[in-house]
Amino acid sequence: MSAFCSRADVRSRLMLELKEAMKSKDTLKSTTIRSVLSEVYAADKAASGAAPPSAVVGILRKAATRRVDAAAEFNKAARQDLAEKEQQEAAILQSFLPPLLPEAEIDRVLQDVLASPSITEAVAKGPPQKALGQVFKAFYTQVDKSNVDPDVVRQRAQALLAQPR
Repeated sequence: MSAFCSRADVRSRLMLELKEAMKSKDTLKSTTIRSVLSEVYAADKAASGAAPPSAVVGILRKAATRRVDAAAEFNKAARQDLAEKEQQEAAILQSFLPPLLPEAEIDRVLQDVLASPSITEAVAKGPPQKALGQVFKAFYTQVDKSNVDPDVVRQRAQALLAQPR
């Protein structure tokens, strides 16, 4: 199984890996995948059909982040055994995730967005922070939310808006 997977086959890869984990009696991996699949099935019900691949990737990212945060909390509480388990689960989930968009690519898209006439006009009319919402809206029409770290996008957008024109 390759480390890289396209976004469209994340769900099928989860199912395949679950079957393999069950056959090899890897309880940690099978339990971790089952917990994520239950969230995916809940998203399917909410969407009245199959959730789009981007939603599945988003669910995976949130689950991995929750595991990393839990591991940090367990480390603070001096529970290394539980922290290690959470870190292993996070590693399993991260193996299914496509790579995030690099910061240079985020900057390129943001500069294209900021060069558009409607955004330039909004920035000229008032403080740059007021135009931030329009920048995000235009950015996310070009880039899928599951491909980027929202905190990085916000930081880069604020930095680019703060630059003198």
